[in-house]
Amino acid sequence: MPQGARDGLRLDTAATVASLLREPGLPPMESRILLSHVLGWTRTQLITRDREPLAPETVAIYRALHARRVAGEPIAYLTGTREFFGLTLTVDPSVLIPRPETELVVELALARLAGRPAPRVLDLGTGSGAIALAIAHCRPDAHVVALDRSAKALGVAQKNARGLGLDAAVTFVASDWYAALQTNIAPFDLIVSNPPYIVSGDEHLSQGDLRFEPVDALTDHADGLAALRTIVAGATSRLPPDGWLLCEHGYHQSADVRALCLAAGFADVFSERDLAGIERVTGGRRV
Repeated sequence: MPQGARDGLRLDTAATVASLLREPGLPPMESRILLSHVLGWTRTQLITRDREPLAPETVAIYRALHARRVAGEPIAYLTGTREFFGLTLTVDPSVLIPRPETELVVELALARLAGRPAPRVLDLGTGSGAIALAIAHCRPDAHVVALDRSAKALGVAQKNARGLGLDAAVTFVASDWYAALQTNIAPFDLIVSNPPYIVSGDEHLSQGDLRFEPVDALTDHADGLAALRTIVAGATSRLPPDGWLLCEHGYHQSADVRALCLAAGFADVFSERDLAGIERVTGGRRV
């Protein structure tokens, strides 16, 4: 066979975007996300260039990621990014993957910061920095302090802050909840948190994406309320009158968290539902 014919045969049989999308195992949308990540192509390019032969090494990288996804590994960890409140964040297995329902915390926070000049905000258990950075992005005049006891998580959050140009807007502190905060620090106008709230031994911890996420960020290894008790109990001494506390919690915990807030002396205690209709965030105002 002439050389040209052999070259032509290789081109005809080379993998393309179109052929890879036909391979079984994943929904087409997930395959497109992985291909876009590997190739550095936009969704439009995947469509307009779907029959171009791809380099064998590129195909190998894609198929390795494809196999990991089929095995259950979260796409956010495979691509290393996740969008949250319009921001593209770096994520890895040392932090939780930011979820759409947590955007409700940011929305409620921004509503309560409206009209407050240069507000002070505390984010407890910041993880990837999602909540703190979203607030700082939307309120450039805010002074945001973000705590986490995980050095690896803080590293991810600081990387995200630098990538978004928000490293001067957020102060990151290694702390087990309030422990590292100085007692004479100025009060915060708002305290927010998405703490570990899954009950120890819950079956969901061994299912889906949660199998790959940091367990200490998911469960308190107790009844699911241990971290929330600490957060609520310590909030009143760090908030001024009319300062707010907002906490994300599990689908069945709203009544318990409202009771904690009421017992701590908070007023205007409420629970807000997420887009799925689940009471997802509970908060209250210090009197």
